[in-house]
Amino acid sequence: MSSAHVVIIGGGIAGQAAAESVLAGCAHGAVSVTIVAAEATAPYDRVRLSELLTDSLGAGDLALRPAEWYADHDVKLRTGVAATAVNTAERTVRLSDATVLAYDALVLATGSVPLLPRLPGIDLPHVHAFRVPADCAAIGAAARPGVRAAVIGGGLLGLEAARGLVARGAAVTVVHLLNRLMERQLDAGAAEMLLPKLEALGVTVALERDTVEITPDALCFGDGSRLGADLVVVSIGIRPQVALARGAGLQVARGIVVDDWLATSAAGVWALGECAEHAGTVHGLVAPIHDQARVLGAAVNHALGGTGPRPGPYRGSLPWAKLKVAGIDLVAIGAAEGDAEAISADTGAGVYRKLVVADGRAAGAVLLGDIRGHEALLAEIGAATEVSDPLERLAAAAALTVAELPDDAQICNCNGVCKGTLLAAVQIDGCGTPREVMARTRAGTGCGSCRAAVVEIVTAAGGASVEPHFLCACARQTRESVAAAIRQERLGSVSEVAARLGTGRECGACKPALAYLVSELNDNRHREERHARFINDRVHANIQNDGSFSVVPRMYGGVTTPDELRRIADVAERYGVRMVKVTGGQRIDLLGVAKADLPKIWRELDMPSGHAYAKAVRTVKTCVGADFCRFGIGDSVGLGIELEHAWEGLHTPAKVKSGVSGCPRNCAEATVKDVGLVAVEGGWQVRVGGAAGATVREGDILATVTTRPEAIRLATAFLQLYREEADYRERTYDYVPRVGLERIQTLLMDPNRVATLLERFRIAKAAVLDPWLEREHPYHDRQFDDLDPITAEPQPGGLSTPRIELVGPPTGGTR
Repeated sequence: MSSAHVVIIGGGIAGQAAAESVLAGCAHGAVSVTIVAAEATAPYDRVRLSELLTDSLGAGDLALRPAEWYADHDVKLRTGVAATAVNTAERTVRLSDATVLAYDALVLATGSVPLLPRLPGIDLPHVHAFRVPADCAAIGAAARPGVRAAVIGGGLLGLEAARGLVARGAAVTVVHLLNRLMERQLDAGAAEMLLPKLEALGVTVALERDTVEITPDALCFGDGSRLGADLVVVSIGIRPQVALARGAGLQVARGIVVDDWLATSAAGVWALGECAEHAGTVHGLVAPIHDQARVLGAAVNHALGGTGPRPGPYRGSLPWAKLKVAGIDLVAIGAAEGDAEAISADTGAGVYRKLVVADGRAAGAVLLGDIRGHEALLAEIGAATEVSDPLERLAAAAALTVAELPDDAQICNCNGVCKGTLLAAVQIDGCGTPREVMARTRAGTGCGSCRAAVVEIVTAAGGASVEPHFLCACARQTRESVAAAIRQERLGSVSEVAARLGTGRECGACKPALAYLVSELNDNRHREERHARFINDRVHANIQNDGSFSVVPRMYGGVTTPDELRRIADVAERYGVRMVKVTGGQRIDLLGVAKADLPKIWRELDMPSGHAYAKAVRTVKTCVGADFCRFGIGDSVGLGIELEHAWEGLHTPAKVKSGVSGCPRNCAEATVKDVGLVAVEGGWQVRVGGAAGATVREGDILATVTTRPEAIRLATAFLQLYREEADYRERTYDYVPRVGLERIQTLLMDPNRVATLLERFRIAKAAVLDPWLEREHPYHDRQFDDLDPITAEPQPGGLSTPRIELVGPPTGGTR
């Protein structure tokens, strides 16, 4: 097997799962893998696609693995290039860039394409499929408050798309051909109860509507009625992508025909996922992909001469789905109807629970509003367990704790992880906490709905319920251990740390924390690698729930000028800013800005960034102070402006909100800020660790000093101590109680320690540049494009992180 080469065509979930399964069954280095993906991005979690419409995510945030994972596992990832022909006799694959790849084993994971009806108007520019991130970008750009949006298709994806459009302020109608939603998964009773839940979220549903034409402003139905629509999203199903297989002479029916080991009709070629047809069935859900991948990986390794036993056959998968719409709990498993049915319904509470029995065995379940016990029912339906009393069994499932589930109960649908795998991670592999188990098994790293169950199982298995502060859970590395290595070896970039320590190379979730740590320990004199940052930090603006951005220019101490106000007004009108809002921090926020317009707006404003998007020092809120207020006893405006200039642009473990109040009446709310200064008789009171969000915490009094310079010096020393010691994303109101106010006071009463902290602060501050200056020199060519590529960017002058190769066109061809 030393020279075996496996080529996988398709860069979706199926292609990634196949690669990992093949690699898991062989010795390291025994096989090399090439993944050929037509999309311009690395494999991403398509299950979470709707989150691009509803959450503050970029396409890169859905990546299944970081770039380093592919290099570590000898996987060559070819993105943006399509496979155009397969020669099964010569065992070669021709790519769209004229490259020819030889293979010992070929896996087809070409997936599917959206099914579009042949309607007049289907090719109009306001009509979109809902399948890839580019679709989400186009839909998001069109979905704005007041837009009339129609979703054709009332299945899982259609409803998820509708929820995303509502989140963006559009008026949404779901148009469905049949008389009930999700007819493949739900019976009439559950579908009827689903309707008011959707309406409560702002989604209108029109059933039994036969769309016959799409015009520029409406849908036309077979009965002659019309529905006004400025935006149309089509989600009526998928069609297996089989053209490549058919061209290679493989047996193709609806999908690529495979046997019980996922082998096709050609020697050395396997297929899985939405392109494969097994026993007459093509699966369009994610769970079967992982079932198939496990068998396929073993089969490929066995065929290549591996020493393991011949794998067991694939006997099909139980279809089940979970609706990912916030506010609606819905799980549908197997058959929706059968010989016997036990139903428990509470119309008033919106709860519908049903167990379906066929030939005396569990065959299906529908759970709406109360999905307790769905893991147990999934295992029993998959095993066709005998059921003598369906109603009793339905009630018993609701009473089961997760720890009581059988080992074969599937806990994580996104990554196909069962309870037994979680137990093995603790009891055999030595994982001690839920985060370690999640990092090892990938359970809970998809949509996240199973995380509570993972925690319960790990704790019951003997794992710790309290998480250690690992920076990298995959490698079990603490912040302290990584920081020590960075200092000792003078590591100056995320990629250098990853290459030396392995940090962030497995799942990549810790990269933003690592990016902060590298910058902080190097006093901002590090080599910046923007791919490791969150989307907000990559474009220096705060992403909103509709995919647009907000721009908050800095106004020192909340003070502005007529000229600045004119510029803000002009920019808001010129670029169609949807909302101009005075923030709680006494700034003006421009909301609804397109990503591509950010550099132009920054240039025309000609004001510095307020860092409202970043884990950084935010602006300093002030009251009017002694100059104007009859109660004021201190110059809060002057001190606030001086403090803001001193701290401006520094990144911190989490956002830092500050305030300066000119008297104990506390109009600037300084007592509930991360750092607050309050004027009192005889000086200034310095408070730290305050909070005024979901949890309210009065800031602790660090000290009371007599002069303004003393107040700034002490507050700055605390800020630097927090920058150096706090865990990433740990707010001051968690940090202060964790380490103890008394310890902080002791450290900051030591003149030598304070001098050291302030010197490191000055060095870091000297390296700060206004990030909005990147308007003139973008970090990379596509920094402000609608699609932020899932890629790692090599840096000159040192170790670089492996790059995901971008070759050929960004879209089109075989997925």
